[in-house]
Amino acid sequence: MKECRHFYIDGKWVKPIKAFDFRVINPADEIPIATISLGGAADVDKAVAAAKHAFESYSETSPEERLVFLERIIEVYKSKIDEMAETISLEMGAPLTLSRAAQAPVGLAHFSEIAKALRHFKFEELQGSTLMRKEPIGVCGLITPWNWPMNQIACKVAPALAAGCTMVLKPSEIAPLSAYLFTQILHEADLPPGVFNMVNGDGPAVGSAISSHPDVAMVSFTGSSRAGVAVALAAAPSVKRVTQELGGKSANIILDDADLENAVKEGVQACFRNTGQSCNAPTRMLVPRSKMTDAAAVAKLAAEATSVGDPFTKGTNLGPLASKAQFERVQLSIKKGIEEGAELVAGGPGRPEGVSKGYYVKPTVFARVRNDMTIAREEIFGPVLCIIPYEDEEDAIRIANDTPYGLSGFVTSGNIDRARAVSKRIRSGNVHINGARLDFAGCFGGYKQSGNGREWGEAGLEEFLELKAVFGYTIQEK
Repeated sequence: MKECRHFYIDGKWVKPIKAFDFRVINPADEIPIATISLGGAADVDKAVAAAKHAFESYSETSPEERLVFLERIIEVYKSKIDEMAETISLEMGAPLTLSRAAQAPVGLAHFSEIAKALRHFKFEELQGSTLMRKEPIGVCGLITPWNWPMNQIACKVAPALAAGCTMVLKPSEIAPLSAYLFTQILHEADLPPGVFNMVNGDGPAVGSAISSHPDVAMVSFTGSSRAGVAVALAAAPSVKRVTQELGGKSANIILDDADLENAVKEGVQACFRNTGQSCNAPTRMLVPRSKMTDAAAVAKLAAEATSVGDPFTKGTNLGPLASKAQFERVQLSIKKGIEEGAELVAGGPGRPEGVSKGYYVKPTVFARVRNDMTIAREEIFGPVLCIIPYEDEEDAIRIANDTPYGLSGFVTSGNIDRARAVSKRIRSGNVHINGARLDFAGCFGGYKQSGNGREWGEAGLEEFLELKAVFGYTIQEK
């Protein structure tokens, strides 16, 4: 059992003002692995005060000075990357292979990308006699989830630091140990006191206190759409900036000229990656109606070939879901799909055969799903794939866009020009053509109920800046 009861405020590890213990559970065996303390509004007040004081000097540092801080963080992070991978697998259940290949390295990637952007970013630019100046917005509240902890922490902290902002981080109480290690990395990198602060807690107490705090200029939130609404409502009275990366129900359009077998296999793997706990997962697979039987057969074989097991066991493709609450939500969704008449071709309710402990679920595939079914409308956040038939290309685009979400989209075609044309008609913040990987120099964020604002790269840096126009900055000849 690790003891992680302290918060990080003003460059020091401090005790909570009022202790409230919370046990962190290993989702693989349901055994407690650590104790943290959940903070409250008084702890947030203390952290925000430290950040506000530090902003006075940190906001005046040069880009070159901030680049030095980023480079220090990168070096310390590299030295602890193996520990970070193991910590993430322990706290939220990602297979260790995934944590080593993606979960831990993605945090490093965001810092490296922001450092690269900072080297050439223009904070001031003349337009005639007017100076267009980009300035740090102020104290930022960062609220992050448990599913990709380092991705979502680093893609907020790195641009905030680069912009000259100070911050208070509230990581998820479900998977806080990676954030604890991350905080140690920043402490070792010797950031000025108060620039980065971390307070553990839940949404109703700490999340709400950060969102509503009058001295917080911006809230950057990643999580469910329901929680995002609560954050926006709490932030509204103080008219602070709110950026949100929320839920998704991404469509994966497999066009009729694609290699069906390969596209379906890759689509299943992408849906199940991280045990389906990715907001941009391609959970709605759209296939031509005439190819539904073949697609369902391929998906069934791919699901049954997926190895479910302990995250630290070699060969595991699918670890447990991150929490008991998440396990129960996914079970209800699977049962709802069966009740509404979707064809269950793989998986189903309950744990995998022979498993009695841990939040494990069966890799599940539904075929012949209608887009008005609950499993096609609501984000499940587990390894549950819906295969939906379409009549023609126009119908596929219509179905893809018939969702309250708009985070990501996927298009597979044997004709790149056709794939490009379809990608431009999908109403989402990201689109992947023919299995293209994410580009951290690009941007990430959604349309509609998938949120607002953008993260990653230069676009993410812009979110932490205010734009000021200084008129008459230079004298123009009459």
